[in-house]
Amino acid sequence: MDVRKLRAFVEVVRQGGFSKAGKVVFATQSTVSKAVRQLEDEIGVPLLDRIGHRSKLTAAGEIVYRRAIRILTERDDLISELNELRGLKCGILKLGLPPIGSGTLFAKLFAIYRKSYPGVDIRLVEYGCERLEEILLSGEIELAASLLPVSEGFEWQDVKREPLTVLLPVDHKLSRCRSLDIPTLRELPLILFETGFALNRVIIEGFRRHGFEPRVAARSSQVDFIIELAAAGMGVAFLPRMIAEQRTHLSIVRVPLDEADTDWRIAMIWRRGAYLSHAARAWLDLVARTRVDNHSGND
Repeated sequence: MDVRKLRAFVEVVRQGGFSKAGKVVFATQSTVSKAVRQLEDEIGVPLLDRIGHRSKLTAAGEIVYRRAIRILTERDDLISELNELRGLKCGILKLGLPPIGSGTLFAKLFAIYRKSYPGVDIRLVEYGCERLEEILLSGEIELAASLLPVSEGFEWQDVKREPLTVLLPVDHKLSRCRSLDIPTLRELPLILFETGFALNRVIIEGFRRHGFEPRVAARSSQVDFIIELAAAGMGVAFLPRMIAEQRTHLSIVRVPLDEADTDWRIAMIWRRGAYLSHAARAWLDLVARTRVDNHSGND
């Protein structure tokens, strides 16, 4: 089975069409379409149900797609391992980071990494943690930063642990509290991040442990907009302490959340048992060294 045909098929599914897939694999739309047809002929069953300009996976296509991702990922791992054996002074770091906290935690590390490994091509994607875990499992990236806990399909390395802070308008009746717990907040509307952000999971599960179903007033993917919504009195918002402290707002009060198992605990994660390239291991080493240095400084 030709690996190029598998890659063309996988990209048609990922990109949602033959034209976009062609741009990714540097081929014409007709070449990609031909490769997929040849793959279907080789397997003996249709893989895509073509409806107008759109295509949907058939049952056989679902199976081939899952297996093809594994085959292509193993091939990439093999090439990376052989390149390192030959002592190449280059590589690719395929890394995923979430929007929340990444600037504070990782921006300086990027500069250090670039200086230490100028030949490494850093390919960064930014999504919410749940989406990052999906593309990490598919093999599109090697490492991702995500909130703990994660599934057993991942290994992980701690990066940072921070308590959550509740954001309230200055004139709110709870704004003078020294701390707040979830039962106290049960009747208040919440401002959460968009679907796919793991911080939502931490907050919602915290409410449900007390038997409450949270009432969501609004969602956003932007930290600053969430703060403005809280300041306008639309509801209460939650941020890790270090991020909340960086964003002062005259109309907002920050109150610690005194609740077990609701810390924002971020880690670097990777597929369990996966081969990690030299570029990925170097990133993990840098993150670990920085974490140790920060803890020593705090002591």
